[in-house]
Amino acid sequence: MQRTNWAGNLVFQARNLAEPASLPEVQEIVSRAGKLRALGSRHSFNAIADCAETQISLAGMNRVLSVDAAADRVTVEGGIRYGDLAPVLQGNGLALANLASLPHISVAGAAMTGTHGSGSATGNLATQITAMDVVGPSGDVMTISREADADLFRAAAVGLGAFGPIVAMTLEVEPTYDVAQSVYVDLPYETLSAEFETIFASAKSVSVFTDWRGQAANMVWLKARAAEASPAPAPTFFGAKAASEAMHPLPGGRAADCTEQFGRPGPWHERLPHFRMEFTPSNGAEIQAEFFLPREEAPRAIGMLCDLGESLADILMISEIRTIAGDDLWLSPAHRGPQVGFHFTFRRDWEAIRQVLPRIEADLAPLGAVPHWGKVTTMAPELVWPRYD
Repeated sequence: MQRTNWAGNLVFQARNLAEPASLPEVQEIVSRAGKLRALGSRHSFNAIADCAETQISLAGMNRVLSVDAAADRVTVEGGIRYGDLAPVLQGNGLALANLASLPHISVAGAAMTGTHGSGSATGNLATQITAMDVVGPSGDVMTISREADADLFRAAAVGLGAFGPIVAMTLEVEPTYDVAQSVYVDLPYETLSAEFETIFASAKSVSVFTDWRGQAANMVWLKARAAEASPAPAPTFFGAKAASEAMHPLPGGRAADCTEQFGRPGPWHERLPHFRMEFTPSNGAEIQAEFFLPREEAPRAIGMLCDLGESLADILMISEIRTIAGDDLWLSPAHRGPQVGFHFTFRRDWEAIRQVLPRIEADLAPLGAVPHWGKVTTMAPELVWPRYD
């Protein structure tokens, strides 16, 4: 039986799938494997988690190992998903600084690929790591910590799985907080470009959804800490109008699958993702790409992508713009400083995508674009690697 990634656009080539339930099993599998790659929740759209011989899935090792509220730390096994970790933290009066739009992805897989939420002052999900236990080629466990290992940690925190399976991670946490989410429609592109920094600094997490057509972006989603939010959402936001009904990022999508809107406060983990945990995404008929640019290039990029809007109409489902704070992790796109991410959700038609991606990349590459490690690109490696010291 063929095994595929979540989207179904990739058939895994690995001959074997190992599913250990304990650390000794992981050590044995790793020590006797030739080629081996760790498999997260299969939400990567390229072959980063594939190889010729063995994939190892730690999905069965998904416990919270310890919660240290006094030190603001939580330690988890390498197979845990954000949607399983978050309620445990909430039950202990704790929270993470940020989450991705989908809570069903694994903590380790998200960190290793530089996956992120949105927030001009918030780093990608790997910046929450303080230490990790990695099983190396001999089967030995190596602990790599932010405090003790300096450059080794900065290399491994967004490590693309190259160091070996991560069997445990320690993450920074903080006291729990509530978030209020509001959605606005029809944000003029002219305003988005002119007021980009102000718009994206207006809430803890800001996402702009668009199809790059017409004169305005489809929607802007604002997620503000409830303590800092207005008692009631304003009727307008930079020329956009408050949504009159619950929205889904995709036109025609089920709003019931999305987290609560209309400024109604709720726990952080029930607002920061776009989608509810109880909504279980099946195989998605989509392929995703994303490119990161220095944030000051956002207005130029918006103009270029608007010019491409009509040519993308037949293949693009939706695009999302988000911001990410800078960091010091070597393979994080944000090691270069504050970034803007331009995300594209395409229909699952690789031949058609191969026709439009080079056009997007040709526009964005001169602005310093690099692709998301877990999504598709046609950018040549020799163009990408010089942008990582």
